[in-house]
Order: sequence, then structure tokens, then C-alpha cells
Amino acid sequence: MSSSVSSREPAPSSARLSTVVLDARDAHELAAFYQRLLGYVVRAEEPHWVLIGPPPGTAGTSLAFETEPDYVPPVWPTRSPGDQQMMLHLDIEVDDLEAEVARAVAQGARLADHQPQDDVRVLYDPSGHPFCLWTGTPS
Repeated sequence: MSSSVSSREPAPSSARLSTVVLDARDAHELAAFYQRLLGYVVRAEEPHWVLIGPPPGTAGTSLAFETEPDYVPPVWPTRSPGDQQMMLHLDIEVDDLEAEVARAVAQGARLADHQPQDDVRVLYDPSGHPFCLWTGTPS
């Protein structure tokens, strides 16, 4: 199996990425945070699972949250072997980086100590998942 990404046209597929799922100790608590942050609505919920997405008629990616009682937050950046590694993070584009960072923190996020770029801010959600707020550079 090759480890490089092919630039060839992909074969037809009926597969479509529909949702990104994040584990948390409390799925409902984390869903509520992202609902406030993104202005999303609840699309479905069960006792240990919640699906949120953009309001009807607007584009965006759905997010789901699943309760995992033994959830361990990742360490970012990784500091030592054996740290729980980050498996993914969300990139969220914003128009006003400073204002959206302040709003995210007011909603329950916390700013990471390490900030790798001027036009990106790394934050942690209430479950400890890193996510990035970023703004495009004016052309």
C-alpha cells in the first residue's frame, strides 16, 4: 500500500463524510459549548450522544459528541512520550480573530499557552480538545 496521496482522479464512490464525532466525558455539555460557539442547532440526541449542525438552510459540517466515561484529554503540543496524543482538531474560520477568541473564552474555552501563528489561535474546548480559530490574510 502506498503512503503518498494520489493526484489522479479518484474512483467513483458513494461514500460521503457526514459528521465529525468527538468523545467527551459528557456529550451534552460539550455539544452545548459548540452549539453556542458555532450558532448550531441540535439535530438529534440520545442519552450518551448528541448531533448538532448549522441551522436549516445554511451550510456547514455537522458535529456529534459521544459520552466516553474514560475519556482522557489530549496533550498539545505533545511534551513527552506516553502523553495522550491529539488525533484531530477543528479549524474554525472567523472574521475577527480577537473578538472570536474572547467570545470562545467567555463560552468556556481556554487559550493554549503555545500559539504557533499570528493569524491562528489555538484554544481548548471544555473537554480539552484543541481547536483553532483562524482568519485569512487580507489579499
